[in-house]
Amino acid sequence: AIMQMLSHGLMTALFFALIGMIYGRTHTRDIRQMGGLMKIMPFLAVCYMIAGFASLGLPGLSGFVAEMTIFVGSFENTNLLNRVFTIIACCSIVITAVYILRVVGKLLLGPVHDEHHLQLTDATWWERTSTVTLIICVAAIGCFPNFFANLIRFTFSPEIFKVLQ
Repeated sequence: AIMQMLSHGLMTALFFALIGMIYGRTHTRDIRQMGGLMKIMPFLAVCYMIAGFASLGLPGLSGFVAEMTIFVGSFENTNLLNRVFTIIACCSIVITAVYILRVVGKLLLGPVHDEHHLQLTDATWWERTSTVTLIICVAAIGCFPNFFANLIRFTFSPEIFKVLQ
């Protein structure tokens, strides 16, 4: 659960940062008015795709590790009701994938719907720094989950409570 909270916090921060950067340029929240942003601002578009892939649980990113540990731990419970709810939760991954991929397709791919968007600029150096930092954190959890799991496990070990007393 702690790994999921950490992962979700990083992915949400990345999504909100990217959405804020895109809104700051387009001045609209209507996805139907946006399209073809991959051609106009490729850096932000690729970062948005990475955030989407992390959110839908692509292996190698933090969303996969966090979700899989929860699903495996829940399914290990022998209670039939818990297993049924775990299977239902696993099926929700498909809904998330459809939603994320549709938004990415409408927002980033296809033709440009608003001619004013052709004048937009890509990310500045400080925007690049902040998004890359968050992406590195998301990828680090996905690639080295045992390191983070051991840190979390250590904070709940009886030895740490003895040291604190």
